[in-house]
Amino acid sequence: MNIAFIGLGRMGSGMVRNLLRAGHQLSVYNRTRSKADTLAAEGANAADSPADAVRHCEAVITMLADDAAVEQCVWGAGGFASVLKAGAVHISSSTISTALARRLAAEHAQRGQEYLSAPVFGRPEAAEAKKLLIVTAGLEEPLSRCRTIFEAIGQQTFVAGREPWQANAVKLCGNFMIASVIESFGETFALLRKAAVAPRIFLETMNALFASPVYANYGRIIAEEQFEPAGFALKLGLKDVRLALEVAQECAAPMPVASVIRDSFISAVAAGQADFDWSSIARIAARNAGL
Repeated sequence: MNIAFIGLGRMGSGMVRNLLRAGHQLSVYNRTRSKADTLAAEGANAADSPADAVRHCEAVITMLADDAAVEQCVWGAGGFASVLKAGAVHISSSTISTALARRLAAEHAQRGQEYLSAPVFGRPEAAEAKKLLIVTAGLEEPLSRCRTIFEAIGQQTFVAGREPWQANAVKLCGNFMIASVIESFGETFALLRKAAVAPRIFLETMNALFASPVYANYGRIIAEEQFEPAGFALKLGLKDVRLALEVAQECAAPMPVASVIRDSFISAVAAGQADFDWSSIARIAARNAGL
């Protein structure tokens, strides 16, 4: 397929490389031009704007930090909404609000374009290794058309429903679950350190009990305090927990644990950890324990 890809951070770059390996034609755009130039050397075409990137594409994938970045690329100066051809598909892999997903679906439909939400689970190394888990939602026809894209970037795809925003709800709830694991590890390691038990022993026990890559990966990062460079910045984790609480309010479903975790993230930002890995909220539990 002829694909435009907008947003070439550590996640997006890995996804682009896998699409190129699968034989797709890529036009790429990033606000920092050097990232697009790097991928141009690997076979992509570097575009000068989002609008330039999508002019001849069948599908455009956005992988951006937040609602504001997506809105800018779609509707801002040089945005692609008015240029994307009828019938082409916008696949949003960004972790965005359910409200923005509904707005994107409505406005693309008005223009005769298709829209799918397709956020992913996995850190940058998973994006490079084609091990992402993809959660998508939307109408059956564009979903079927885009199967080859999902197969090129991930190991498994889950369909959440016919309404695109439903995939965003799954992604936000999933990130809340991961944040809950991180918070739990932080509190537990602080307790065990005060009990003179090595965190490594506890981590080995939990890996045997749960056999989960989330437990193994984040448990190791927290035990070794390897919070830089960030695989996923703490400030983005705070954004996602806030968005999960917004969905909870929309659906009248209380999430008291999410409120506690949000406060841990806010404390970590106040302590200067905004650009550290989001697992660094473990430092808040350690400080609270006098460590």
